[in-house]
Amino acid sequence: MSSVIALEVAPGPVAKKQFAFWRTPKVFWSCVFLGVVLLLALLGPILGPDPNAISPQLPTAPPWPLAGYAAGHWFGTDDLGRDLLSRVAVGARISLLIGFATAVVAVLIGTLYGTFSALFEGKADTVMMRLIDIIYSLPSLMIVILFSVFMGRGIPSLVLALSLFSWPDTARIIRGQILSLKREEFVEAFYSIGGRLDRLILKHFIPNTAGLIILTATITVPRAILTESTLSFIGLGVEPPLSSWGTLAGEGWQLVRVAPHMLFFPALMIFSTMIALNLLGDGLREIFDPKKHH
Repeated sequence: MSSVIALEVAPGPVAKKQFAFWRTPKVFWSCVFLGVVLLLALLGPILGPDPNAISPQLPTAPPWPLAGYAAGHWFGTDDLGRDLLSRVAVGARISLLIGFATAVVAVLIGTLYGTFSALFEGKADTVMMRLIDIIYSLPSLMIVILFSVFMGRGIPSLVLALSLFSWPDTARIIRGQILSLKREEFVEAFYSIGGRLDRLILKHFIPNTAGLIILTATITVPRAILTESTLSFIGLGVEPPLSSWGTLAGEGWQLVRVAPHMLFFPALMIFSTMIALNLLGDGLREIFDPKKHH
């Protein structure tokens, strides 16, 4: 949870890189897949069978086409006869909510922290960077587990716990970019005409770090989803009746010999979403890295 990606964005007005967005296959197809997952999360529980409806006559029914769609369950059912596709859709809501909420909180904290650290160079910057080093040295997964145990297993506590160890990467990346921008000629010219610091931040620093902010968000989301899935898999994630992909995978693991599809589909969703988000981040890195366009 402590990897830092070095990336430089050219100073001055932001180039029109959004036009390269759809011309990058990795980014395009990742967004298509993530859009499908988002639609599944939003519409699956509404259009499909009730995810909480128990069917005692159809426990652990295999998925289509093994049992045929006559049973009415594309992904089969769980041990209580509940439709697994609808449960996976509900799990997508929880997993994506935790992932994106963690990214928003972590990126917001990291951007503010990194910006202030770069603006107030000297002892303040040194102290702020040493604090990040201390956070990196902590066993993050163990602290998140302890935090979840003491604060409860609700979504807010999970988001807060995951954010505590996600923002330092953003802070370091943004700090490095702001330090680089401060040494550019356009900053001296801005000050020479009486420009204020707040306008410099809003007009130049934020636009020129927007690519990095988006990139760090795409890195934070899959790590948060994977960590939450790990916690839920071992029974320390979201509390019932809520269920994430990790919760469903944990339930499926207990019955893997009887109903392997109960583990297969949640695990497939976790794996596919991780791949899509990582490919998205990799594609965005190519778009925002000026060295790729020389």
